[in-house]
Amino acid sequence: MQLQDIQGPSQLRGLSLAQIDALAAEIRQQLISAVSRTGGHLGPNLGVVELTLAIHRVFDSPRDKVIFDTGHQAYVHKMLTGRADQFSSLRQQGGLSGYPSRSESEHDIVENSHASTALSWIDGIADGLALRDVSAHVVGVIGDGAMTGGMAWEALNNIAGKTQRPLVIVVNDNGRSYSPTVGGLAHHLSTLRTSGGYERFLQWGKRTLHRTPVLGRPIFKALHGLKRGLRDMVIPEGLFQDLGLKYIGPVDGHDVAALERALIRARDFAGPVIVHCITSKGRGYVHAEEDIADHFHGIAAINAETGQPLKVVDNTWTQAFSDAIVRIGEHRDDVVALTAAMMAPTGLDAFSRRFPDRTFDVGIAEQHAVTSAAGMAYAGLHPVFAVYATFLNRAFDQVLMDCALHKAGVTFVLDRAGITGDDGASHNGVWDMAVFQAVPGLSIFAPRDGAALERALQRSVSIEDGPSIVRFPKGALPPVVPAVRNTDDGLEVLREGRGDVLIVAVGPMAGLALGIADELEERQIGATVVDPVCLKPLPSSITQFANSARIVVTIEDGIRVGGVGDAVTRQLADCGVLKQHVSIAVDDQFLEHASRAALQQEQGFTVNAGVDRILHALEALNR
Repeated sequence: MQLQDIQGPSQLRGLSLAQIDALAAEIRQQLISAVSRTGGHLGPNLGVVELTLAIHRVFDSPRDKVIFDTGHQAYVHKMLTGRADQFSSLRQQGGLSGYPSRSESEHDIVENSHASTALSWIDGIADGLALRDVSAHVVGVIGDGAMTGGMAWEALNNIAGKTQRPLVIVVNDNGRSYSPTVGGLAHHLSTLRTSGGYERFLQWGKRTLHRTPVLGRPIFKALHGLKRGLRDMVIPEGLFQDLGLKYIGPVDGHDVAALERALIRARDFAGPVIVHCITSKGRGYVHAEEDIADHFHGIAAINAETGQPLKVVDNTWTQAFSDAIVRIGEHRDDVVALTAAMMAPTGLDAFSRRFPDRTFDVGIAEQHAVTSAAGMAYAGLHPVFAVYATFLNRAFDQVLMDCALHKAGVTFVLDRAGITGDDGASHNGVWDMAVFQAVPGLSIFAPRDGAALERALQRSVSIEDGPSIVRFPKGALPPVVPAVRNTDDGLEVLREGRGDVLIVAVGPMAGLALGIADELEERQIGATVVDPVCLKPLPSSITQFANSARIVVTIEDGIRVGGVGDAVTRQLADCGVLKQHVSIAVDDQFLEHASRAALQQEQGFTVNAGVDRILHALEALNR
């Protein structure tokens, strides 16, 4: 049977192991062929081919629920649930999402791409099914990187107490932290420790020996300890031994037969079980296997034959930040850098090579990173936490209560701020300007170009009595936009026109604002364009500029509700300046995956759309 014939996972169960091996090879070829053209998470999916096949052969999706933590490892799952023929549309507008999507398939449950959440999901799903008397297994596939997130451990703590829940936790360990144990003894011990007979024997022994005066309890502890000691001789002592959860593994994550044996034992055990699988990220594609940095974790379009990118963008926002933070570090030995398992993607790799003792990777643990940064600030350092904008949402409470309340001098550098596009709803960084407006004493900077980025970063690390944010989008740097003049409170005037329209441009929206102003000038409508530079607190001089304009336009690459536009109108109202306001911003909705350019056009971030809205506003004033 070929991949194109697979319309659902039930068809896998009648295949021989030889047929499954052939199917695995075909899946890898399609992954390489498709993702090399569309970009996406190639390495993680090459590593879970056999694991996903085994899961769908042992469990009955969608009756049994299969949840992928950080759903970028669900490409193979998509192929096996009837979507292989659509795979060329991956991450394209109107095509398949790069993450599970309920609108695509009943086999997809969790769409969120933020890590460490799957175990909480399966805990809640299992409780809900049990209360509704629905008989089904619930499977959570979590990568070893996601196990560094605190939510995973909170969930494990709760799952461990639910001894009757049919939960299976599949740990996809692609970090080579352990070597898989092979041979009959490991297989026997895994069988023994998850068999109902063994559990009944253990409980009988506990009851009997505990009734024996004086010596009974010590004997039971000694026998239980002997079992544990024997176990630790053949499997790694590690994450799960003291949680009270049954453990199978390590299992070779590329041996379908071994995986199926382990998963069947886990399925048939009446309670939560952890199945620990060792996989190799990038398996089967030499260029991914030889990529020491991240085994082609996430790639843009590449030449499948050479593994080289089809397009190289040199002057990016991330690179500009990377260069700037190294320069700052060379002059400030109190500046330290933090990352949440994204050293290279956030541009901190150069800083880490230059200052390894001043660089901290906390794993996928944004909440811990923020509070740890507050502690570093207390100890006399100035931490710079570089993180994708969408992921700082996870640590709002820590920014509020640990940093802002304690006036901690911490800089948050938000990469991928604004619309990001291809990776879908949960990767867009459009909430930060609204969410963090509510934090007292926090400053927000939005540079418009590379030169402004360095100035903003320098200004941010000089703030020692409160937290600050420096935000910028993904992609290539725009041309430098010089200011015509600066006001005393830091606002930068990019264009001065007659007093018809004031355009407040947030960061890299400056280019669009100037384009709109040029088009308005062609229509004999004067427009002044200003860049506030600091979005919180806003420069007070905005009020003076607004006072002489007929309408005020704000352009921001964030959500409209609670964003910079709302802050501007609030500041004007506080000063008694009431003006017609046009807000060009992201609608209050989750954006579907598409290219960044397509989404920006859809949301009205174009010269024509902006001009039309301004003309309508002016016409309304004239009526």
